[in-house]
Amino acid sequence: MNTTILLFLLQDGITNGAIYALLGLALVLVFAVTRVILIPQGEFVTYGALSYAMLATGQVPGTAKLAVAMGLVAFGLDLFSARKSLHSRLVARAVAVDIVFPLAVCLLTYALAGPKTPIAVNIALALLIVAAIGLFLYRIAFQPIAHTSVLVLLIASVGCHLALQGLGLVFFGAEGLRGPALSSVALTAGSLRFTGQSLAVYGLAIAFIVALWLFFGYSLTGKALRATAVNRLGARLVGIRTTLSGQIAFLLASLIGAISGILIVPITTLYYDTGFLIGLKGFIAAIIGGLVSYPLTAVAAILVGVVEAFSSFYASNFKEVIVFTLILPVLVLRSLAAPAVEEEKD
Repeated sequence: MNTTILLFLLQDGITNGAIYALLGLALVLVFAVTRVILIPQGEFVTYGALSYAMLATGQVPGTAKLAVAMGLVAFGLDLFSARKSLHSRLVARAVAVDIVFPLAVCLLTYALAGPKTPIAVNIALALLIVAAIGLFLYRIAFQPIAHTSVLVLLIASVGCHLALQGLGLVFFGAEGLRGPALSSVALTAGSLRFTGQSLAVYGLAIAFIVALWLFFGYSLTGKALRATAVNRLGARLVGIRTTLSGQIAFLLASLIGAISGILIVPITTLYYDTGFLIGLKGFIAAIIGGLVSYPLTAVAAILVGVVEAFSSFYASNFKEVIVFTLILPVLVLRSLAAPAVEEEKD
């Protein structure tokens, strides 16, 4: 290996690592607020990427209709949960959020979709669609069981992943899709070439890392969101709206996932089930970060990306095995460092 190849591999690893950092940050964000290990984070990536790719060809993705259907289900759940204290203000809010919002996004998508639609409009539509799906996913699948154990939430998360992946096959088909690049700008530094797409990846990753770290570490709202995961009852007693906290977390996670997908799809062809593998690599970074530290998660994601790049060069057949093996020593060390807990006696 010469210096040029080494630099190319590092560049590729850092680019991939920046994507994994975004996904890892989304996983940490959701777990820090709701205690949910968000397995469907990969589906947010796929839905955002393939919705954008379909919009770029002038087609309306099926995810727009899914958002409307999920909104109707969420509306029914809102009415049922508030049946004993139903009032006009609550109904109006449920209609606005659960029906008007997704319906407006769907109609806007049908009105604006076309082969000559600007890239910025297609990106905005894809983000709105995935944001609606993420918002309603929490309301339908997780809000009713928010008080249960992490294991129950994990089982629900796996179920959501399987359901969304199956729907992805229905909406996008088995063939892969690729979207247009966000920018044609290119910079050269020595033997390396940086495209506008890769620069966007770096910039957005750094921006999200800094913003989330500052938000949760230093703002009152961020600390209030974290309090809901530590003690939901205590958070409610001091006036924190735990339901709204979960909705905000899922909304941000879905947007981060969709942005990640839109950044990836011009670089490589994505399929309906590609997001799961990408999300798992973000999950490794989140685990290394302890599901609490945003900076450590970002550093771990860069490490995962670099290891993957060098594994592809030296042992391409085993690159996934090598990447996923990174989690083993971390789990062992955390297990040894964890305090011993005595089993409960009957």
